Amino acid sequence: MDLKTQADVVAAPEAAARTPLPTGGYDHAALENDGPKAFGDRMGTPQPDEQVLWKGRPQRGLLARTAFHARSAGLYMAALVVIALLLGRNDAAIVAALLGVTLAAILHLLAWASTRSTLYILTDQRLIMRIGIAIETRVNIPLKQVTAAHLAVLTKDGHGDIAFELAGERLLGTLLLWPHVRPFRYARPEPMLRAVPEAQALAQMIAEARARFGAIERNLSEIKEAAPASGHTAGQAAAVPPRLAPVIHRGEPGLEGAPA
Repeated sequence: MDLKTQADVVAAPEAAARTPLPTGGYDHAALENDGPKAFGDRMGTPQPDEQVLWKGRPQRGLLARTAFHARSAGLYMAALVVIALLLGRNDAAIVAALLGVTLAAILHLLAWASTRSTLYILTDQRLIMRIGIAIETRVNIPLKQVTAAHLAVLTKDGHGDIAFELAGERLLGTLLLWPHVRPFRYARPEPMLRAVPEAQALAQMIAEARARFGAIERNLSEIKEAAPASGHTAGQAAAVPPRLAPVIHRGEPGLEGAPA
């Protein structure tokens, strides 16, 4: 399915994470009734002169698997149970099984809380991330600061991650962004939209919005080691030759992030 077709798909109404990609803008007032509120804070609220292109949040199950590694932890604990049974240690197997169930429950609970406390908003000028489980944080990323976007399609139905390389002097910390950050990029943290629906169409939308400020290097290669589960390959998605965005000099308005 091509990007235009994907962008027109209407997601299932029962899943809040599956917000369909719109053909027009969103009502700004409606954003305060969907997920964490910004209470009019300029950093987390689209202004009247901005057009809201998309809003969404992570898909809980995929976030639990990719960000909180619930599946890997479950397999590890299951392996301990099997080893304990093979050694004849039934008591140890019971303990490992109980610990495994408890660990999986905690990780899925964290994923649920993270999903509930997250709202991504894309406007024609910036990307807003309302995030934070214990401490609500609003992160403002001007599109002109985005120099490259990296897409990873993780499921057959099109959910995936989109990470952003950023220019400018003011950088965002990994602890501030986690889990909405690309792993192992500590020197220059890369904010990441986690487990979003219709990720390929959304990446195209971001590239088109960013083009108002100059061309973007739209790298649609995989972020993680695993091959994409969707029918599109990275080579097929990146059919347009990448072009570098213009250099943004230090001292220009940069990234912002602050606790709510």
